[in-house]
Amino acid sequence: MTKSLAVVAAGAAVVQLAVAAGTATAPQPAGAEARRAAAATWLADGDAPWAPGDLRPAANEDLVQEYCVPCHNERRLLGNMSLEEFDAADPAANAPIAEKMIRKLRAGMMPPPGQARPPEDEVIAFVMGLEEKLDAAAALRPNPGSRSFQRLNRAEYAAAIRDLLGIEIDASAYLPGETMSGGFDNIADVQNLSATLLESYLTAASEVSRLALGDARATPSEATYEVSRYAEQREHVPGAPFGTRGGISVLHNFVADGEYFFRLAFQHESTGNFFGQTAPFDEEIEVSIDGERVALIPLDRWMHRQDPNGVEVVTERIPVTAGPHRVSAAFIKVTEGPVEDLTSPHEWSLADKKIGYSYGITGVPHLRDLTIGGPYDITGVTRTPAWERVMTCRPATVAEEPECARRIIYELGTRGFRRPVAEPEIEGLMGLYEQGYAEGGFDIGVRTALQGILASPDFIFRFEEAARGSAGPGGMRPISDVALASRLSFFLWGSAPDEGLIEIAAGGGLSQPDIFEAQVDRMLADPRADALGTRFAAQWLRLQDLDKVHPDALRYPDFYEQLAHDMRHETETFFNALVRDGGTLPDFLTADFSYMNERLARHYGIPGVAGEHFRRVEYTEEARRGILGHGSFLTLTSHANRTSPVLRGKWVMEVLLG
Repeated sequence: MTKSLAVVAAGAAVVQLAVAAGTATAPQPAGAEARRAAAATWLADGDAPWAPGDLRPAANEDLVQEYCVPCHNERRLLGNMSLEEFDAADPAANAPIAEKMIRKLRAGMMPPPGQARPPEDEVIAFVMGLEEKLDAAAALRPNPGSRSFQRLNRAEYAAAIRDLLGIEIDASAYLPGETMSGGFDNIADVQNLSATLLESYLTAASEVSRLALGDARATPSEATYEVSRYAEQREHVPGAPFGTRGGISVLHNFVADGEYFFRLAFQHESTGNFFGQTAPFDEEIEVSIDGERVALIPLDRWMHRQDPNGVEVVTERIPVTAGPHRVSAAFIKVTEGPVEDLTSPHEWSLADKKIGYSYGITGVPHLRDLTIGGPYDITGVTRTPAWERVMTCRPATVAEEPECARRIIYELGTRGFRRPVAEPEIEGLMGLYEQGYAEGGFDIGVRTALQGILASPDFIFRFEEAARGSAGPGGMRPISDVALASRLSFFLWGSAPDEGLIEIAAGGGLSQPDIFEAQVDRMLADPRADALGTRFAAQWLRLQDLDKVHPDALRYPDFYEQLAHDMRHETETFFNALVRDGGTLPDFLTADFSYMNERLARHYGIPGVAGEHFRRVEYTEEARRGILGHGSFLTLTSHANRTSPVLRGKWVMEVLLG
């Protein structure tokens, strides 16, 4: 990983220098030859009779005054920047301006085309001089910055719960949306904190602890899962039983053993007519739990929004045990192959809702959402996988319960707080256990302590402490090994560190280079490292914006949500493959392979790929190579009805060149 990143950084520098070297040189003003000679002398490897700093300050100052100040002065302020007072001999005095100059000059963007510009070796010497002075000043006065706090965002919270308790949750049901900065949702400087947000974390702690260990006293509630209007519903949905089409398949956490109902709502036309009433066959929809059918409902094609139940059907109450179960609501597939129609069906089956009640065009019914309600008539709480994961010991007698609870709390607290738990903290959590125990026994006591852990600032916030020992230059000290473990884990895994990493960090070994490198290699080999693609790369490349892109349905009726998801997954898988295999920046831009399934390969016109599984595919055409040939990039940088070189150039400048 380290070598790959080093190669990428070196490659970026080569690209920037190549851009600069390839720029046409305008006529040179007076004094350029003298400065060029000074720069060439400084760059030479021979024995110069003077130190590099002897001639560079004056030459650099002349360069700024002749080439930069005519545009960047107090009167013109082009780029909202004035360099009249900029001191090239002391760039650290105005480091932000110096950094901007370095980026622009490295990329060959300044001076702009058509303006006089110095020779490239002189530019390189000037830039290297700025970098040398900035680096020297930073070494004398290091300033890594600080942050007041950083909290778990939605994605990190859900991942931390998954790794701690083994249950999947939708954090958006509890926590508000994140403030984005530069495309990323985990930037501490823009994370806000409010009473409403803190209340959301407290509510989440209560709900998640109940989902994990169950609640025999739960009151009925409803959870609704929506099907996107942009989803194609003629195809089989992953997770649903074979022989079905469309609908939805979700992993739902049932809080107790009891009875639950399932309400299905369907798409309708703007006048209220049931969408799909012109199909030449009657439709049925089945509800299944963990692949087993629990309800089969025939559909009335003449349903209307103004009917007493609207365009909805509800099952009888169905007994379900506590814990996570896969719930699917999907239509029985009654036909295979093309349909003889006046018009060939679009890939996006809801591109036009009017076809759902126009004769001569087969528009099949579409599920709009699935609602799960309950529990009713609770009979108890089955031991769920999360319960087994939490209850690492089981007391045989009442006398053994406090010691067992203490052990469970220590293990949960260590993993939840991402560090060893101190004795006073254990005592505080034991107080919560005793409150819950008085209410309902051992299980309720542990659940109350778990709720306290999830509501604790040590779980919600990522606190960092400095390492012990003497301070370095500028009074700075590195962060502690425990804090380093969290930084490493949330970057590579998008989640909290595991027990092995916490143990090494607690012993002070993670800051040792050989141990650190070994842990990085171990973590990259873990499936959780896919978060580098799904979190880091996706936000860096702005793949999350694909959800907002909807091409013109009249021109592109065969673009739909599943295809957009495949495009995003292609890029994420491609990035992870480069990380795993030691890929370089040239590979990122020019690789002759990618990863795709049948749907995406068919869209690209690549034969020989079948099934939903993504696999490596070699390209036969050069135009598709590298990230710039991915459907995700091309879709993101297009208008709704046409391509846009301007948007693509802007994306390259902002995302790749930064």
